[in-house]
Amino acid sequence: MRWGLVGASTIAAEHVIGALRAAGQQVSALHSGNPAHARDYAAAQGIAAVHDRLEDLLADPGIGAVYISSTNEKHRDQALAAVAAGKHVLCEKPLAMTVAEAAGMVRAAEAAGLVFATNHHLRCSGSHRAVRDLIRAGRIGRVLSLRLFHAVHLPPHLRGWRINDAGAGGGVIPDITVHDADVARFLLGEDPVAVVAQMGGLRHGAGGRGFGDVGLDHALGRDGAKP
Repeated sequence: MRWGLVGASTIAAEHVIGALRAAGQQVSALHSGNPAHARDYAAAQGIAAVHDRLEDLLADPGIGAVYISSTNEKHRDQALAAVAAGKHVLCEKPLAMTVAEAAGMVRAAEAAGLVFATNHHLRCSGSHRAVRDLIRAGRIGRVLSLRLFHAVHLPPHLRGWRINDAGAGGGVIPDITVHDADVARFLLGEDPVAVVAQMGGLRHGAGGRGFGDVGLDHALGRDGAKP
């Protein structure tokens, strides 16, 4: 399959492009809101076509799927445009700025008969898969609660909008804790019924939206049991 990239991102350069090519996929085109950056990025990554307009990338009938890794506030409109153009979508998390918007994106893809996936890469961790298998096999008994501790310190080149721009969907909650919630769902095969979060920020960003240690306690009530 030929892929188009929407967003000239670090995650694509360091991980996703290589993963696609290793799976025998072809990364054929790129669109970014910064045309100059897009051209330099495409040259470095060996991507043949660069489109200043998303519409032009989506008009290519040879592209079957797009990977969206732009800033968070752009995901919804870009994904809906890709779905309308008949492209399968792999989108970075969070899918959108609100739950309602994200649900609408999923429904649009379902109605079009297209694959719509989220890049929750922690499901691919060997340790997470081993824990899931232990739980499924009943090796550790009945799980009543699950605590996830996720500590991260962003390197300087990944800060920027992630910690300074709430309008772009920055901040620790959409960037980190959405992964933790998905890991809980993956391990247990169910949705958390309550979440308690604690954060200690290092205050690198404007307004105190820093990245520090993030802990999530997922209280999982089952069959009337008290979490």
